[in-house]
Amino acid sequence: MIDWNAHLAALQVIVPMFTVPLVVLLRPSGLAWAAAMTASIGAFAVSIALTLGVLDGQVYGYSLGSWPAPYGIELRVDAFSAIVLLMVTGTSSLALLAARATLDAEIESHRQPLFYSAWLLVLTGLTGILVSADAFNFFVFMEIAALASYVLVAGGKDRRALPAAFTYLVMGTIGATFYLVGVGLIYMMTGTLNLADMESRIHVVADQTPIMVAAGFITVGLALKAAVFPLHAWLPNTYTYAPHAVTVFLAACSTKVVLYLLLRFDFFVFQANIVSHDIQFSWFFLPLAVLALLIGSGIALFEKNLKRMLAYSSVAQVGYILIGAGLVNVAGLTASVLTMFNHALAKGALFLAVACLAMRCTGLTHSDIKGAARDMPWTMAAFVVAGLSLIGMPGTAGFVSKWYLLSAVLEQGLLGISLAIIIVLSSLMSVIYIWRVVEAAYFHAPIPGTATRGEAPPLLLAATWTAVLANVYFGLNSALPVALSSAAAKTLLGHVP
Repeated sequence: MIDWNAHLAALQVIVPMFTVPLVVLLRPSGLAWAAAMTASIGAFAVSIALTLGVLDGQVYGYSLGSWPAPYGIELRVDAFSAIVLLMVTGTSSLALLAARATLDAEIESHRQPLFYSAWLLVLTGLTGILVSADAFNFFVFMEIAALASYVLVAGGKDRRALPAAFTYLVMGTIGATFYLVGVGLIYMMTGTLNLADMESRIHVVADQTPIMVAAGFITVGLALKAAVFPLHAWLPNTYTYAPHAVTVFLAACSTKVVLYLLLRFDFFVFQANIVSHDIQFSWFFLPLAVLALLIGSGIALFEKNLKRMLAYSSVAQVGYILIGAGLVNVAGLTASVLTMFNHALAKGALFLAVACLAMRCTGLTHSDIKGAARDMPWTMAAFVVAGLSLIGMPGTAGFVSKWYLLSAVLEQGLLGISLAIIIVLSSLMSVIYIWRVVEAAYFHAPIPGTATRGEAPPLLLAATWTAVLANVYFGLNSALPVALSSAAAKTLLGHVP
């Protein structure tokens, strides 16, 4: 009898990957959507099973072809992998549910099976990154996800998505090239691609200069793909002009998975092998994180388009994640991982609410949505609750992550007080740009010719409110993400084998 539990790490990638050719062949588009949805929910179920095992203290390892590491390809799932897997597969399932309601207006029916197959390739790439323990496989899965993402972004009817996708492609290719050069340098000096083996071999290399250069290439390359300020130029237009369901998926997941890879590489491989790694990591990322908070939030204040406003908000949210990581301690990394999870919940719910507005409003500027709350009360209520989570109001998931982040920075003395002031200032900016949307929808009469046409479709509303209620649930009962985040932080710092 097959022990499926032993194969869960492989199934996490196999389920969406093997569904891709089936989806391409299915007609009509409803069948293709059903197959993609089934694969995504199946991947979500696998991630839940992996998470339950991790919470019981199990670390999943899997050797492909029964070749043990470092000679063969190894898959490995720990607490850090598990929490991001939950985020990615859960978001994919909700965004696909929303896509069923929004995609007919954005993509021709005969092209939708190809669109859903590209979606599953993105899911395959992201989950592949999260279960891999091999530096080159990281690159392979990263490029699978990236190439399919370019197709998703450019797949809609909005022609402005084409230059956005091209910019995304160019910047992503540069980032991937930097990463590959760094990995090549490490392989040249150590003769291995397995992360654990790499970590054990680096310290015996006589000339550490190539290792330092490799660390720089890998860090900058991944920072570019994660839209770390000021390397975020590709992100605003990508999120603004992509199909709405694609924006939900990418905004919640893509940068978080690359940040996961950045933290795993920097802390697993370089932490014990580079002198003053902690100081170098902090002084590289903390200034960039502070600038991201202030400039990203500041630009969002003046954006009139809702998707573009939330895109610049995402640039600022990457800053929150990097501030926690830049502290290089358990409290900071716990807050960083928790912020990844909770920001995905909040931003996914906000972009779903924006997708609802797009179905019934003539546009997505502040003027277009004036008075929208009268005809779309459920949609605007969802936007308000998700916005409160983004701001960090008590009772929402966003409050939990900001509480942990403020607690972590305040342990750092004068530097911590300065960082806390900046975090609070950025949060106040988010109050203002979320309030501008609420004010337009609730307290202004519609401009003639821009009136809404009733509430959003029930399927889209169901996906939106599922995400909203998840924000409330994990705000009131945060035991699961906090436990996984804490375990991930200890793993990153080497406190747990």
